[in-house]
Amino acid sequence: MITIAQLIRLPRKFGKYYDRQFLPLLEQTGLTMREVHVLLFLANHPGQDTARDVTELRGMAKSQVSQAVEVLAGRGLLTRRADGEDRRIVHLEITEQGAPLAREAQAVQAACGRRLLAGLTGEEQTVFLDLLERVLREMEDLSAEKECCT
Repeated sequence: MITIAQLIRLPRKFGKYYDRQFLPLLEQTGLTMREVHVLLFLANHPGQDTARDVTELRGMAKSQVSQAVEVLAGRGLLTRRADGEDRRIVHLEITEQGAPLAREAQAVQAACGRRLLAGLTGEEQTVFLDLLERVLREMEDLSAEKECCT
């Protein structure tokens, strides 16, 4: 039976494991994990390309996203483009210079997932991912409620 303690430990343990997988890339590029998160978000979510999208869907603070965008743009890895209809909206786009780095980060991300699930058969992986998706949807529903676990 899964315990609350296990559920609480899971994101922390996964976060440490996940971040460690990126250490060589961070050392090679001089980027921070926050900057890699923004780059990966833009690479993995075409059409969701504003700082607000990153903030809302990735769960990063607005100030963190702004700082990361500033660094990435300053290094020529992404550009900002004003929306054609609403000048208040700024779209973020990975540049040609940033694309190889985004692909490399996606490869690290994919390898991370493969390693994590390597001990499961293909069928077990499918079942696990389906169940995980159901639990995540339930958590989203519960987090919208005022009280949890009463």
